[in-house]
Amino acid sequence: MTNPASAAGRFTFPGTSLSVNRMGYGAMQLAGPHVFGPPKNPDEARAVLQEAIRLGIDHIDTSDFYGPYVTNDLIREALSPYPQDLVLVTKIGAWRDDLGGWNLQRDGDFLRRSVEDNLNRLGLDQMAIVNLRMGGPEDDIATPMQTMRAMQEEGLIGHIGISTVTVEQVATARDIAPVVCVQNHYNLAHRDDDALIDALAKDEIAYVPYFPLGGFSPLQSAGLETVAAELGTSAQKVALAWLLLRSPNILVIPGTSSRAHLRENVEAAGLSFTDEQKARLDAL
Repeated sequence: MTNPASAAGRFTFPGTSLSVNRMGYGAMQLAGPHVFGPPKNPDEARAVLQEAIRLGIDHIDTSDFYGPYVTNDLIREALSPYPQDLVLVTKIGAWRDDLGGWNLQRDGDFLRRSVEDNLNRLGLDQMAIVNLRMGGPEDDIATPMQTMRAMQEEGLIGHIGISTVTVEQVATARDIAPVVCVQNHYNLAHRDDDALIDALAKDEIAYVPYFPLGGFSPLQSAGLETVAAELGTSAQKVALAWLLLRSPNILVIPGTSSRAHLRENVEAAGLSFTDEQKARLDAL
């Protein structure tokens, strides 16, 4: 197959003309240790991005607070002028201090500066999708969503996504502006969002899980490795393939700083299970 990232099919974001392969790429790991500072090997980082395009990936997730700014700079250096079908998605609502700490901030002026930083670093006039990053169920999403809607109306943002949100926050956000994707913590072992995924699927809204490979107990890992051994593949690919089979609105964006690892991740798009194997995975 000349385009292995397409094996899991495509997804069109609701109310848009944006269509992507469901196997994407998350750029976070291109920054230095703890997502802070430059990578040890910038040439390999740029090569990973170029390899992603060759493999058929047309959805790259980034943020100006990865590095900070490191991943956006690498994306522009490696891929600009961008392929016409490439969808770059960023996230705002946080910043990094000089020690690498993560600081949440969502006032209107800060959110606007964050979008402008992304545009300037990436060399774009408009971000296709911007995710608003929340911090917990107690956070007010209505006020920052008003800013997101204003930036969309001005043309700085094409479409709006939200991240680290509850069912209630999703509903509030959608009352203010259309939401095309939700990015939350979810994987084979961490499944608190099962009901949310199914609800979003009915409205054809994308669900983009972060930490798609983390949080497994020894017992869960053993079950995962058993299925992987039966298929002659890796547990990592099985976990990614399960996400793609879980629901047609799930888009996966596994990150890596290695071309070899990237190719392994993309191979998960073509993996399938027997009904019995899938039932065992579902029960983990």
